[in-house]
Amino acid sequence: MADADLKLLYRELVSLEIELWDGIEGRLRAEYDLPLTSFEVLHLLLRRPGRRIQDIAEEFSITVGGTSKVVDRLEAAGLCGRRANPNDRRSSIVELTPEGRKLVDGALKVFEDELELRIGSVISEQSVREVTAVLSALRAAGRALDAERKAAGQTPVPAVRAPKQPGRPAS
Repeated sequence: MADADLKLLYRELVSLEIELWDGIEGRLRAEYDLPLTSFEVLHLLLRRPGRRIQDIAEEFSITVGGTSKVVDRLEAAGLCGRRANPNDRRSSIVELTPEGRKLVDGALKVFEDELELRIGSVISEQSVREVTAVLSALRAAGRALDAERKAAGQTPVPAVRAPKQPGRPAS
């Protein structure tokens, strides 16, 4: 495959991710004063209640420390709370509060509307499925390559990312 084609694909994927992030976050901030990072955590807690900080960090491939800071801010805002983990005294379970559930329910509508405008109105459902399958395959291959390299001690695998800042690549 031509090197230029791969570089163009890379630029298109990265640019799309940044523009999609900024567009969705812009609406969430304007309508709910909610950063997309916070929405993502709240949305996860809505879909899969009873997550630990470690579970949230793994879901988003970010650090436990970064995840804890996001949850601290959400907790201070009264949108989630922590309770003791009955299976592990060293960790706690993060749960939505009624206010957090109400906020994420409303913000979810904005999120879905923006996805429809930016993706669903542009490509067919079949294309969405095909692109999703290709991106999933690329991600799985990348994770497998990283694991193989790590096991062989060849190339250092980067540490898990800190939470992404809007419109900027993660550090």
